[in-house]
Amino acid sequence: MVKCRYCGGTGLIMKGNKAVRCSCIKEKLLENAYNQSGLTPLMRDYTFDNFDFKYYSSEKIDKVKGISYAQTAQITFKAAKEFVEKFLQDKHTEGLLFTGPVGSGKTFLACAIANEVIKNGKQVLFVVVPDLLDKIKSTYDNQDRELTEQNVIEAAREVPLLILDDLGVHNYTEWTKNKLYSIINYRLNYQLPTIITTNLSVAELSEHLGERTASRLFQMCKFYRLLVDNNIRYIKRLERK
Repeated sequence: MVKCRYCGGTGLIMKGNKAVRCSCIKEKLLENAYNQSGLTPLMRDYTFDNFDFKYYSSEKIDKVKGISYAQTAQITFKAAKEFVEKFLQDKHTEGLLFTGPVGSGKTFLACAIANEVIKNGKQVLFVVVPDLLDKIKSTYDNQDRELTEQNVIEAAREVPLLILDDLGVHNYTEWTKNKLYSIINYRLNYQLPTIITTNLSVAELSEHLGERTASRLFQMCKFYRLLVDNNIRYIKRLERK
């Protein structure tokens, strides 16, 4: 393990006659926050500065709102940045729900929020919904007493900012609906913000998640759309060739 050249691993440096915290401590705290956040190394590059509006057409029109895809992206981007500002001031601010097709930038924007919040010293948990449900199921056959269903659910319930990615068209059994309801209802009752990405339309939310959960999402989140001509991930892959 390489020790800090300034503090030698003690975490303190001398300034005059006073011992102060070394800058390496802040770096370690930031790294720990990322390790606990659920963000992958790739997602650390999903920042507001790296969000590219060129993938959103100024010619195509969102038939629901009557504005261009580019305008919709600008409105959604602004809402994401404003959320960060509000959350840093008030941990009980209203959450966001991003809708749109696969590859429209929903996850990118959710991660941009997460990265900005983490850099400002706040705790975030990013989970992909199918992975979260699989993790809960895995605890039933797990002999590790430290990883229990209660621990997994409580982590999602109680974290200051939760990001539920890919709340899409999955096999929503009654068990699935109840687990999601448990998390979302708790966060609503305790006014803890949640960022959600989904390829479901507003009308489909009730159909797939049930009225109880959908009504709580309407209460706790502002809804925004991202629309594209083509999957941005696919376009970027072509650009790299």
